[in-house]
Amino acid sequence: MDPLEDDSLPRGIALAWGVAANPQRGPKRELNIELIVDAAIQIADEQGLSAVSMSSVATALGFTTMSLYRYVTAKDDLILLMQEVGMGAPPLSIAETSDWRDGLLRWYRAVLDVFAAHPWILDVPIVGAPNTPNNLAWLEIGLEVLKDTPLDQRSRVAAMLLLSGQSRWEAQIARNYMREGEVAAANAALATLMTPEQFPYLYPAIAAGAFDADADNPFEFGVSRVLDGIAKNIADVSSGRPAPPQPPDPNREFARDEHVKKARERVKDAEGKLRDARQKEREAIAKARERAAKLQ
Repeated sequence: MDPLEDDSLPRGIALAWGVAANPQRGPKRELNIELIVDAAIQIADEQGLSAVSMSSVATALGFTTMSLYRYVTAKDDLILLMQEVGMGAPPLSIAETSDWRDGLLRWYRAVLDVFAAHPWILDVPIVGAPNTPNNLAWLEIGLEVLKDTPLDQRSRVAAMLLLSGQSRWEAQIARNYMREGEVAAANAALATLMTPEQFPYLYPAIAAGAFDADADNPFEFGVSRVLDGIAKNIADVSSGRPAPPQPPDPNREFARDEHVKKARERVKDAEGKLRDARQKEREAIAKARERAAKLQ
């Protein structure tokens, strides 16, 4: 049965595709879906997603809250439409290259630009596969970039999901990262609190400036390795080498068992105590070295 005929298509998705029926009668002043979504996006851009409510949007537009429900029947539908409009259509320049790696890097950076313009999109829960036009268009153009590779359809989609996850992770860190002056102050404080004995591997990394505000973007390393992995997969498929088998996790089906949960909590507690004991050991060694130095 056609979902458009029996009204089984969720209204938010139907609105995104432009196939939902609009109310026959509305408020005296003009109001429509576009105005409602634009007002909600402006609120989210300025105050964050948590500030968006049917009431706040209605107030911004000068209407009653009930007026909005004639067009958007639930806040979840409004957020879905906000995300759809906020993402927008992907730049066509992404596919204007014969190099799949360059195309995916363009895709990655274009997604980061969207997240930088609308950081609240990162707070929208991911509850399933893309199902609205613009979100599907981003996946579509990524698959277009991979069209001449020997990867099968599932592998191409998996590659895009991998790249998407990397872009969200970088955008989340960038959104919450401290300003340059705050980073310098925090690093200076760490230098007085940490010792090489306590953190023998992390201390030299911080001393070398790995966390400085002007350090190279570590996520460039990450996305490069993601693309290297896809390139390796493409090379393996081209040469006919089989992919290494992925052994199943024998414990996954028991992860929610209460006894397993309690056992993992005990392991976590024991690991914490072990870390504390090792720290005390390092401190004792450092003091012993100080005493030995004084005796020399």
